[in-house]
Amino acid sequence: MSKTEVHAQLIKPYWTSTYANLGTFSSPRATDLNNDGIKDIVLGAGRQEFNHCDSSVIALDGTNGELLWNIHARDQIFGSPDFMDINNDNIPDVFIGGRSAEFMAINGKTGQIIWEFFPEGDTSDFRAQNLFNFYNPQFIPDQDRDGINDILVSNGGDVTAQPYNENRPAGSLMVISGKTGKQLAKATMPDKREIYMSIVVDDLDSNGILDVVFGTGGETVGGGLYRSTLSDILKNDLSKAILLATGEKKGFIAPPVVADVNRDNIKDIIVNSVDGRMMAFNGIDNQVIWGGKIPDTESYSSLAAGDINGDHIPDFFTTYAIGVWPKLESTRPFLVDGSKGEIVFMDSIGFYQMSSPVMGDFNKDGNVDALLNVNFFLPNEKGEKTIHNTMLVYDFFHQTKFAIAEPMVGSNVASTPWIGDLDDDGFLDIIYCNMTTPDRVYTFDGMRVIRLKTDFPVKSNVLWGSYMGNNYNGVFNDK
Repeated sequence: MSKTEVHAQLIKPYWTSTYANLGTFSSPRATDLNNDGIKDIVLGAGRQEFNHCDSSVIALDGTNGELLWNIHARDQIFGSPDFMDINNDNIPDVFIGGRSAEFMAINGKTGQIIWEFFPEGDTSDFRAQNLFNFYNPQFIPDQDRDGINDILVSNGGDVTAQPYNENRPAGSLMVISGKTGKQLAKATMPDKREIYMSIVVDDLDSNGILDVVFGTGGETVGGGLYRSTLSDILKNDLSKAILLATGEKKGFIAPPVVADVNRDNIKDIIVNSVDGRMMAFNGIDNQVIWGGKIPDTESYSSLAAGDINGDHIPDFFTTYAIGVWPKLESTRPFLVDGSKGEIVFMDSIGFYQMSSPVMGDFNKDGNVDALLNVNFFLPNEKGEKTIHNTMLVYDFFHQTKFAIAEPMVGSNVASTPWIGDLDDDGFLDIIYCNMTTPDRVYTFDGMRVIRLKTDFPVKSNVLWGSYMGNNYNGVFNDK
């Protein structure tokens, strides 16, 4: 690709909502909460770890960015929300989790907490109950026969553990009642390792059995990538989980994507490992279809899927970090041909961040592009190096890249954009977040949520519109 071009007309924010003393690792998601026909925005937020915050979950009016409601929590809510109506008011309710055993259901209309898995007023120590971080939830069929779908979610990751200490509490997969928040099942990781991965649930081989893909290990501790079934988790037992891949010194953190890459009408498993590998596993026999490693990199980002080259097989765009944790430097975006596993494009741009790309058409040419948050440095009026953030489009068809958003002071560390049509006007909207601090990357003392209203027609469904895809579940469907 050529050097970064400046878009003819940078898109000015349609609205910007700014919050002092807040930050976010959460990715925004959209649903209509006030029944006005326009999707609203929900995301997690917070302050530094271990600090209570009165705005750990916020909901914004999609029309103007005004605050609809906010929820307090005892720690950061870094997860991204999912939505399901459980109180029969025809408004989706919000399910979201984060640090310190925070996982809750929130009335989408009023912002009142419906239930908390580990209530804030509970005086017992959540660590003593082997409860840690909750990651992104997935809905499963009703297990407790109350007429409401239930929840499968991963829990683990003791933030107090020293980096290279392998004696860490084992993570778990938990089944929780969608209606009441009651625990229905809990299965410990088969290798007794910790877990940081948001799981993916799908009937991969269409045999009527729900498969669950999950990974263990972390930045400095090895782990594995596994495939199990919902039925085994309901038995509180992961001992029969199939080991797909291992990492000796580093594990699997970013959630996988499931998509058919070999045209057998069975979804396969595509994943990044922390130690810089991308691998695809056959959904029928779990064998490696393809895989490769980029030396001297690490990966904490998930993938975006879309057919770039027109062969009707999804390709995968993602970013790796150049360096070794905790010294991660520039970002290395690259595109992999989904049929062969070959890298067909690679770049190096900006300093590292953990957000993932999304895919759609960002220049009206009918081809699939990728959109990525990028952090970089610019001098201020005093000549001092300051952090800036923008939205960058990778146009693979024309082999170029260009910014579409005005650079803003501050960074984005881990928040993936949302793209879609908020107001059903036929044109694409982009929602993204960044911090406001000019001289620090990891900061929780100011953040923005921004809506870009574009003139890019939405002629078909966006291919990969948010963190973990259009349906927030890691499943790619091109139909």
